[in-house]
Amino acid sequence: MSEAEARGANRLPEQLEAITALLARLAETPEPDDQAQLQQLLDELHPADIAFVLEALPLDARLAVWQRVKADRDGEILLEVSDAVRESLIADMDQREILAAVEPLDADELADLVEDLPTEVLPELMASLDAQQRERVQSALSWEEDQIGSLMDFEMVTIREDVSLETVLRYLRRFDELPAQTDKLFVINQDNLLTGVLPLHWLLVNSPEKMVSEVMAPDVNTFHPGDDAYEVAQAFERYDLVTAPVVDDHGRLIGRITVDAMVDVIREESESEALSRVGLREEEDIFASVWASLRNRWSWLAINLVTAFIASRVIGLFEGAIEKLVALATLMPIVAGIGGNSGNQTITMIVRALALNQITPDSAKRLWRKELAVSLFNGLVWGGVIGVVAWLLYENIALGVVMTAAMTLNLLLAAFCGVGIPMLMMKFGRDPALGSSVLITAMTDSGGFFIFLGLATLFLM
Repeated sequence: MSEAEARGANRLPEQLEAITALLARLAETPEPDDQAQLQQLLDELHPADIAFVLEALPLDARLAVWQRVKADRDGEILLEVSDAVRESLIADMDQREILAAVEPLDADELADLVEDLPTEVLPELMASLDAQQRERVQSALSWEEDQIGSLMDFEMVTIREDVSLETVLRYLRRFDELPAQTDKLFVINQDNLLTGVLPLHWLLVNSPEKMVSEVMAPDVNTFHPGDDAYEVAQAFERYDLVTAPVVDDHGRLIGRITVDAMVDVIREESESEALSRVGLREEEDIFASVWASLRNRWSWLAINLVTAFIASRVIGLFEGAIEKLVALATLMPIVAGIGGNSGNQTITMIVRALALNQITPDSAKRLWRKELAVSLFNGLVWGGVIGVVAWLLYENIALGVVMTAAMTLNLLLAAFCGVGIPMLMMKFGRDPALGSSVLITAMTDSGGFFIFLGLATLFLM
C-alpha cells in the first residue's frame, strides 16, 4: 500500500461521505471540477478501500463509481468485494472488460473469480493463459472452496540445500522483487522434495560461506492441498506463521499458503457463523433487490413464525390463570427474555469451541455439568432478586417464590439446549451455528412460558 493509499484508508468514512456527496452533485449538474475531484479521490484509494466504498453504495451509485475506476485496478477490486457485490459489478462489464480485468491476476486469484465469471468468457480466458498458468488454475479449481488447494499461491522462491548462502544471495539479487509475504525460502532437493526452509533473517545473519543445509530448519509446518482451510488458518494463528509450504502425498513442494489468505478465511468463517446463527443462508448485498433479500431470509423467518405460534399457544393454555392474576402477564416476558439471553451466551461459547475443535465426547459431558451448574447458580441468585421484586410489587410471597423457581428452571433449560442444539447439529453433519439463535429463543420462550405459567397455576390458583 502506498503512503497516499494508507492516508486514504485512515480517512475512509470521510472519503465515503465525500464520494457520496460528489455523486449526488454530479447526478444533478455534472461539473468538470466535481468529476476531476471524484476521480482523484478514487485514484488515491487502495483497492480494498474502493471495495468498501462500492459495498456501501446503492446499485446506481455503485455502478457510477465502478465505471470511473481505472481498468488496470478492476481485477484487484473484484477480488476484494463480497460475492454479492461482485456479481453486480461483473454484470455491468462486457466480455472484453472482464478479460482485461482478470488476465493480469495470478492463478490462485483467477481461481477465486472463475465461478463468478460468465461461462462464455471462460474459453477465451483459458486460451489466453500460458501452459503453466492454465495448469495452475486447473489445479486450484480441482479442489473444494474450503480446501487449501484452492487457496495456495504458486509464486515462491525455492533453493537447493547443497549451495552456499553467498550463492543464494546472488540468486536473490536477480529478482526485481520477491513474491509478497516472503519470509522464508523453501529448500528442495533434485527431486523437488521439500527438505526444509531458510528464514530470510537467518540468511542475513549467517556467514555467506555456510551451506544452506547447515543453516536451514528441517522441521517445517507443512500442509496438504486437501486440508481444511479453517483448520490451517487456526494453525497459522497458533504458530504465528506468515507462509507455509503445501506438499503432495510424496512430499513434493507444489505451492505455499500465505497469511493474507488465512486472514480472509478467518474473516469469512466468522461472518458465515454470524449469519448462520440468525438463519441467513448467505452473505447479502445490503442494497440487493427486495426479492433477493426475501429469498435469503424467508426460510428461518418461517420457522420463527411457527415457534412463535407455539409459544402463543402455550400462553393460551393458561388464559384462565392469567385472567385471575394479571401480574403473570407482566412477569412472564422476564422469565423468557433472561432465559433466551442466557441460552444465547451458552450457545455462542459452544459453537466457538466446536469451531476450534476444543470439544471431545468426554469433555461434552463435563461441559453440560458446568453449564448447568452456572445456570443453577445464576437462576437462584437473579431469580431470587426478581422474586423479591415481584413480592414487593404485588405483595404476594408465593408469586415471588414461583418467579424464582421459574427463572431457575428456565435457565437450566437454556443451558441444556445451549449445549445440546449445536452438539446435535454437529452429530448430524450440519453447521452447529445454523439457526442456533432462532432455535434457542424458541426453546426458552415456549419453555419459559410453560414453566412459569404452569408453576403459577399449581401454586397460586
